Amino acid sequence: MITLVTEDGKQYKRCADGDILRPLFAIMNPELMVSLPPYQTASGIADIMAHCMERYFTHSKDVELTDRLLEAVMLTMIKEGRRVMADPNDYEARANIMWAAMIAQNNSTGVGRAQDWGTHHMDNELGILYGCSHGAGLALLFPYWMEYAMKTQGTDRFVLFATRVWGCQLNLEDPAVTAMEGIKAFRNFMRDIGMPATIGELGGKPEDIPTMVENMFHGAPNHGNFVKLTREIAAEIYRMAM
Repeated sequence: MITLVTEDGKQYKRCADGDILRPLFAIMNPELMVSLPPYQTASGIADIMAHCMERYFTHSKDVELTDRLLEAVMLTMIKEGRRVMADPNDYEARANIMWAAMIAQNNSTGVGRAQDWGTHHMDNELGILYGCSHGAGLALLFPYWMEYAMKTQGTDRFVLFATRVWGCQLNLEDPAVTAMEGIKAFRNFMRDIGMPATIGELGGKPEDIPTMVENMFHGAPNHGNFVKLTREIAAEIYRMAM
């Protein structure tokens, strides 16, 4: 379990985890989600997808079972996310989303595989500077992180993401085309449910990037695993997302 602590005066947002934060008993009631505004519902959908993707993009080998579990959760979110955005009172869609949220973040899908979480750390700075929801920041950042990661880490994981999650047709002559189609499909889905696609939509400006990078790495030098983020790489991804 993870909690976030924000220190507004210094513009720091940090996470902490541990079993002490894990509830011994929890009641999950989808009816409590019905009153959420569409923006917050969409933000939750984006966050659940992101929890899957932080685990899905890995260099770990022979993780077929957890690959398939993650793909199942993401496919569920695509289907039920569209349903609930069309009808906020759809109890079954809300129930499936709540169930998917639990599976996505109780780490059963992360067993035996290296996880990334660099995009989550980058997103913390968007929330601090621009006040966007956690999910909205992840929705806009992930496609740019994926585009960068694909160029530096190869296309294999992104081809799986495109074909298994988004149903893209594999281009045998140029798999990179398929990988980019998957990234585009994710971006379009986020757009369809009302999430932003650029930092500029939040009011961000290129001159903010040094502040975001400085705050991100202050006291927390290590970010990412699939892509090990440096200050330079983080700055480049922020620029791409502007």
